[in-house]
Amino acid sequence: MSEAVLSESLIEGEPILLVEDDPGLQRQMKWALAPHTATVAGSRAEALRQFKSNGGFRICLLDLGLPPDPDGATEGLKTLEEILIAAPRTKIIVVSGNADRANAVKAVGKGAFDFIQKPIDIDVLKLVIDRALRMHMLEDENRALRETANLSLPGLIFGSSQMAKVKRMIERLGPAEVSVLITGESGTGKEVVARGLHDVSNRRTGKFIAINCASIPENLLESELFGHERGAFTGAIKQTPGKFELADNGTLFLDEIGDMPMPLQAKLLRFLQERQFERVGGRSTISVNVRVVSATNKNLETYVAENKFREDLYYRLNEVRIELPPLRERESDAVVLAHHFFNIYNRANHRNLRGLSDDAVSAIAEFGWPGNVRELENRLKRAVVMSEGPVVTALDLDLAEAQAESRSLNLKIETEKLERALLNEALAISQGNISKAAKLLGISRPHLYNLKRLREV
Repeated sequence: MSEAVLSESLIEGEPILLVEDDPGLQRQMKWALAPHTATVAGSRAEALRQFKSNGGFRICLLDLGLPPDPDGATEGLKTLEEILIAAPRTKIIVVSGNADRANAVKAVGKGAFDFIQKPIDIDVLKLVIDRALRMHMLEDENRALRETANLSLPGLIFGSSQMAKVKRMIERLGPAEVSVLITGESGTGKEVVARGLHDVSNRRTGKFIAINCASIPENLLESELFGHERGAFTGAIKQTPGKFELADNGTLFLDEIGDMPMPLQAKLLRFLQERQFERVGGRSTISVNVRVVSATNKNLETYVAENKFREDLYYRLNEVRIELPPLRERESDAVVLAHHFFNIYNRANHRNLRGLSDDAVSAIAEFGWPGNVRELENRLKRAVVMSEGPVVTALDLDLAEAQAESRSLNLKIETEKLERALLNEALAISQGNISKAAKLLGISRPHLYNLKRLREV
């Protein structure tokens, strides 16, 4: 949000929940907080009632000494906890006397935004309120950006700079009418990228059709792709459209394109040149509007040199290439993905496990993942189902013997890698909640924002 919009918001006044049981202080504070508008509550029950009836507040001023414990902090701390349970993003500013300083610090540890001591300096209080509002708005922007990213690319989960580059390529190439070849080891998520290209393209209202060229017998693959007429071969009892027709006005994803037989490569090339084809056993020419995205874990340049893949088709498919790095080269992505898959399968299997143990996280970070993301997902799925304890351990993942990969002795490089790994892990565990992530890391929220911005450069 721009500074102008923020300033206008502050001039107009911010609705603030004031939780204070002293009538005299209530009147003074309401007057002193102008132009902000204060809604007063004198007890925990009244504070929660006001909070719900007003649809929540971004800012809450809370005196810890509330009845029936006006000389202590038990009621104030309970109020704090219940408000944050109802609305975790509320910025609660605790008001305390010198004798309550320890309890005020305790309140911050429980999630309060800040505390200010009595007697209150109104100018200082307004500065704290201003800072709380700015932080709330920054979190709103961060959440909106994250939700937009998740909406357009819901399956692309990452924290590494390598995959950030891939995401930017998807966003640039998605709307463009070019053929994209996705390369990478098996299990790196090539279909996720292909679907992302479709989801951000102008064809997103059309169908996304995927076919694995290696999983269908050669004599059936042509029929699967282009369809067949009745009587075209034994068992062809009716006219059947192929994947190209089904993907009309959408995207056809040809996975493992390197395994396509040479005769079929010629028919595919003709389609890419003319955008027309005939069904197997048919004579009528069919025209469709299909974008072709292909993928392979093979080295197609070598296949071309060995006459296993047509050179002209290779250049037609490879107008632009997206190379997916293996999981072992993607910084902290293994841990980020592990938390993501844990959350999915923990809910799906109604396990209510608490999370990943420290030894599991270490083992995941150290393992080489030869099967890439697919192997990681399979291990997490099995571990969540089979775990007999409250958390998933390295033993549950069958990673107890994992060994650390060799690392550089450059202190700056290794420090940055560790910092990025911890940052991404904290954001993954907290599901993007900046306040929770900062608390896990033991740093302030502004410090976390700075780290996040620097690591994204």
